[in-house]
Amino acid sequence: MSDLRIRAAVPGDLDAVLAFWKAAAKGSSISDDRDGVERLVTRDPEALLLAERDGELVGTVIAGFDGWRCHLYRLAVHPGRRRQGIGSALLAAAEERFVRLGGRRGDAMVLTGNETAHHAWRAAGYAPEEHWRRWVKPLTE
Repeated sequence: MSDLRIRAAVPGDLDAVLAFWKAAAKGSSISDDRDGVERLVTRDPEALLLAERDGELVGTVIAGFDGWRCHLYRLAVHPGRRRQGIGSALLAAAEERFVRLGGRRGDAMVLTGNETAHHAWRAAGYAPEEHWRRWVKPLTE
């Protein structure tokens, strides 16, 4: 994996990230737009991690820490680059960030119907907590 580079996103990466998510990520979020991702990078410049190989964006993860909890979102690997350790490398970088910031436990948003993701998260040591349920309320239209 020595040719894999993981780094924090910068504002110039945002359009490429949004296009990448359309091709590589399952599902979508109300925040999957330029304004949403720009707010993330402005507020927490180290939260959006990118994996690059030979200058090509091949993976992403959002590693958000609010001072209380460590949240993982948008773990995505290019479909043609899966099963090469990219997701594992991204999660390791996210977990290192969390530990450095004082985080104690990572939690991940994983789509219920995404069996491929379930296998990847389990392989990384994560497990569902069935006694919790996510409740949401959109704040904008």
